Amino acid sequence: MSEILNLKSYPPVFRQQYIGIQQNSGLDDTTKQIQEVVNDDTIPVLDLQCLDLGKLQEACEDWGLFRLVNHGIPLTLMSQLRDHSRNLFSLTFESKQELFTNPLSYFWGTTALTPTGAALSIGPQNINWVEGLNIPLSQLSLFQKENETLGSFRALLEEYGRHLERLATTMFGAMAKNLHLDPELSKTYISESTGFVRVYRYPQCSMENEAWGIKVHTDSSVLSILNQDQVGGLQVLKDDNWLQVEPIPDTLVFNLGDMMQAISDDKYKSVKHRVKVNKEKERFSICYFVFPAEGSVIQSSKYRPFTYSDFQAQVQQDVKTLGFKVGLERFKVAG
Repeated sequence: MSEILNLKSYPPVFRQQYIGIQQNSGLDDTTKQIQEVVNDDTIPVLDLQCLDLGKLQEACEDWGLFRLVNHGIPLTLMSQLRDHSRNLFSLTFESKQELFTNPLSYFWGTTALTPTGAALSIGPQNINWVEGLNIPLSQLSLFQKENETLGSFRALLEEYGRHLERLATTMFGAMAKNLHLDPELSKTYISESTGFVRVYRYPQCSMENEAWGIKVHTDSSVLSILNQDQVGGLQVLKDDNWLQVEPIPDTLVFNLGDMMQAISDDKYKSVKHRVKVNKEKERFSICYFVFPAEGSVIQSSKYRPFTYSDFQAQVQQDVKTLGFKVGLERFKVAG
C-alpha cells in the first residue's frame, strides 16, 4: 500500500511533477521494474571484528563495494538518526529552506553541489528525484543550538561522525596495507576534516521506470559509507550487469570513490551506481564521504599529480559546461 504523501514537504518541482504523473496514471499499476537488474547474493560481506585482508582486497579489486558487519555503531544510534531525518524532511519545503542554513545546506533535484554546498543549476531534463541535507562534520559546532530539533540532530550526528571517522580510518588503513602504500604519504590520503554526511530522501514516484533518484555516477570520494533504510533502490554495475543492493538490517555498505581508484593505480574500482525511485514508499539513506587532506597530492602511475581541489574544480567545470561529470579521465596520463 502506498504511503500517504505530505506534498507540502516536497520541493515545488516535485509537487508539480507528481500531480502531473497522477493525472496521467493509467499505466502506474502495470509498469514493471526494469528487467536488467539481477539479485545481489554475491556482494562481498566483511566482518570488522575479524577482518580478512585477502577478502578485502578481492572486494576492492573486483567490486569496488562491500558490506560491513560488526561495525560497532550502536543500532539505537542508527535508528534514531534515521527517525530524526524523516521528521526533518517531513517539514514543509519553505520551513526546510529557512531552517537548513550554514553549515547545513539543503538541496533537491541534483546531488552536484559547489564546495559551499549550493546546488549547481541543472536543466529540467536532468532533475533527480531526490532531496537532501549536506552536513560538513567539522562545522557541527556552528549548528543552531537554540533550536531543539536541530540540537538533538546535531548531538546524534556528532556521535555518528566519530564512528564513521573510526571506520573510514580503519578500512583505509587496511586497504593501504594491501596496496603497500608509503605510510607517511597514505596518512594524507584520507582526512577526518574533510568528512561530511549527506542525508537523502527519495520521494515516492509512480513512474518508477522513468524517474531516477540519482542517475548513474561514481563518487568523487576516497570512501563512502552508506546507512540505508529497508526500502531498496541502490543498484551497482558489475560485469555489465546492474545488481540490486538489497537492504540488510544493521549492515553498512562501503563503496570506493574516484580518489581511491587513483590512489591504487586503478587496481581498485570506483564503482558505478544509481538509485531507483519506489512507486509506493519514500526511501531514506545517510551517507558519509571522506576525502584526502587539503593540499595532498595524489601520486599515481596512471594519472598526472593532482589534489582533490584540482579534481573538484574540473568536475564543477564539466558539470556546468557539459552537464555531466567526466571524472578521472581528465587526469589520465597520455598514452
